[in-house]
Amino acid sequence: MFMAGEAAERVETLGRLMRSCGLCPRRCGVNRVEGERGYCRAGPEAVVASAGPHFGEEPCLVGRGGSGTIFLAGCNLRCAFCQNEDISHRVVGEEMETASLARRMRSLERGGCENINFVTPTHFTAALAAAIVEARRQGLRVPIVWNSSGYESAEVLRRLDGLVEIYMPDFKFSRSQGAARYCNAPDYPERAREAIGEMHRQVGDLVLEGGVARKGVLVRHLVMPGGAEEGCEVLDWLASVSRRMVVNVMGQYHPAGEAVRSPIGPLGAIARRPTLQEVRRVWNHAKELGLRLAE
Repeated sequence: MFMAGEAAERVETLGRLMRSCGLCPRRCGVNRVEGERGYCRAGPEAVVASAGPHFGEEPCLVGRGGSGTIFLAGCNLRCAFCQNEDISHRVVGEEMETASLARRMRSLERGGCENINFVTPTHFTAALAAAIVEARRQGLRVPIVWNSSGYESAEVLRRLDGLVEIYMPDFKFSRSQGAARYCNAPDYPERAREAIGEMHRQVGDLVLEGGVARKGVLVRHLVMPGGAEEGCEVLDWLASVSRRMVVNVMGQYHPAGEAVRSPIGPLGAIARRPTLQEVRRVWNHAKELGLRLAE
């Protein structure tokens, strides 16, 4: 942990990044502080779509009191198949300044939540870092969960070292073709590897106390239709970082968003659910590699 002065310096640095925005790998270069908008369409303040205890996350995050989930509006990735499109493809919700967001975090903790879980936080990194510092100053004790798409800047993540206890990124694609086609981010695989490597450097493998996560990395991989081979490649890379990595191999993909509205052409390949065999192949590969599987 670092001193208050260092925390303030990090928050200030992240805030400056919004004046020629470089908070994520897209590096739009817009001045969000002065009202310009980039790919994520977000301004400088965090916009909260909803907040409350959530019992649908992994059991190690839910514990007894639920995960104190804060859904942020908007997204820097905006997948064509997003299952939360109504939240992530629009920046609509309650705009919250630092003090208000810190109070909301403390309220979730007082309500018994096991952690504060920021969902889709990347484009609001500066605002969230400021709120975390303020909430800690007020006495917040539960872990912070950084629940992201994996499309992160490792350089920016280094500014969060000591602020975030649990990183929970997606690792969606190991190849650039799908990332380009479905997320307009051909550099996703490289950026995700850099980001997860930095996350693991900061907090290491997932540590549980009484079955509840307290620190470390948990990676999610959503098995895509026709994506079993790519899913196995994702797992191979994760195992190269740590054989103790905790991974959630998820089989609940279903067509949503543009994959429903445009089920032909480039999106035709993902206009179906993955088969049970595809999901099992990836899950079994995780077992063969000795990775720790989250349920």
